[in-house]
Amino acid sequence: MLGEYRITGRRASEIAASVERAVGSGDLEPGQLLPPMRELATDLGVNPNTVAAAYRTLRERGVIETAGRRGSRVRPRPASTPRNAIRVEAPPGVRDLGAGNPDTALLPPLDEALAVAARHHAKHPTLYGQGPLDAEFARLARASLDADGVPPGPLAATFGALDAIERVLAAHLRAGDAVAVEDPGWGSLLDLVTALGLKALPVGLDDDGPLPADVERALVAGARAVVVTDRAQNPTGAVLTAARAAELRSVLGRFPHALVVEDDHGHAIVDQPLHPLAGATAHWAFVRSAAKAYGPDLRVAVLTGDTVTVDRVQGRLGLGPGWVSTLLQRAVAHLWASEAVDARAVARAYGERRDALIGALARRGVPAYGRSGMNVWVPVPDETGAVTRLLHAGWAVAPGARFRMSAAPGVRITVSALTQADIEPIAAAVAAAIGPVPTRSYG
Repeated sequence: MLGEYRITGRRASEIAASVERAVGSGDLEPGQLLPPMRELATDLGVNPNTVAAAYRTLRERGVIETAGRRGSRVRPRPASTPRNAIRVEAPPGVRDLGAGNPDTALLPPLDEALAVAARHHAKHPTLYGQGPLDAEFARLARASLDADGVPPGPLAATFGALDAIERVLAAHLRAGDAVAVEDPGWGSLLDLVTALGLKALPVGLDDDGPLPADVERALVAGARAVVVTDRAQNPTGAVLTAARAAELRSVLGRFPHALVVEDDHGHAIVDQPLHPLAGATAHWAFVRSAAKAYGPDLRVAVLTGDTVTVDRVQGRLGLGPGWVSTLLQRAVAHLWASEAVDARAVARAYGERRDALIGALARRGVPAYGRSGMNVWVPVPDETGAVTRLLHAGWAVAPGARFRMSAAPGVRITVSALTQADIEPIAAAVAAAIGPVPTRSYG
């Protein structure tokens, strides 16, 4: 069952650590069956309850999964082997189109914003016991959310979008609960769901966002939460349209106790309107990060939602880091107030590159997708072969395995680093690497 590896330990923590070490080192592979609890207890000379506690710890950490009489197995993609490890490092001389970074030429300079924040701090330093939100940051965030039709709700600042999503899920769900997630979707989110010990239920999508029938199927199957990207979906560039949002709100209305989490990934880098789902259920959360438009190192996001959800998140923040630096909040507020980013110009810059690449691929018989944002998703018949051949041709792209569960194979190309002169060469290289493939949806 375990080959040559022997689980060791006398206490539950020791047994769990033994298994986790083996998974991390590769001695226990994804899908490998673990011994029944009573059998392992006999081998180790411990009480079966001790092994049961160890297995429970491993399930909560996302290392193993249990399927009743079929026993416990190492998860197919355990938390110790994150999807971000499935990447192609660009060697010298190879163009990196897989990292997913924004075009640094489109990011605003930060010196003035940080100086303004420092001067404000000199006069009004944030000390222990003060509120967690900078007043100007909160005012501008709320005005922007109101303008985009996001329902009223309390605000919180978090350390980026993923931090917000983690805190919201942890505030409502427990290990073993199911979450409906987009497929293909954000690899870091899929890692997070696994790390929290949650079960991901795939939801297909097209250019207009998640498919309502798939969302309903996941909710009927027991999903307690749904995570949706409103704009610039990673990796496909999908945008939630008004019609699709109306369909999804109708579905969600039949599951009023479901938690809806929205990530406005395209904020300030797209020119398509927002059509939020917030308020379709009793518990909801909506998050916007400063990372894509203002710089990944600005680890600031604004979160709003229903009162219970935001209060739980804020309470847990207070027990840990306490608050997101008000210096950073004030700097982001200055960037907003000074209109340091022209969202239309940024959207146009990315859009011209996306459209040019998609058009060049289409002329070569290769369908591709990318309605918004900085990524283009290209279905391929053989991911490994396509990635390898592109690497040899001088282009590093992101393997679709980083983003997929049951969706068809593909590769993600980030257009941020492309110039117009690059379009024809990269399109020719992709076509040569994969050959013509039949038109199909992301799934």
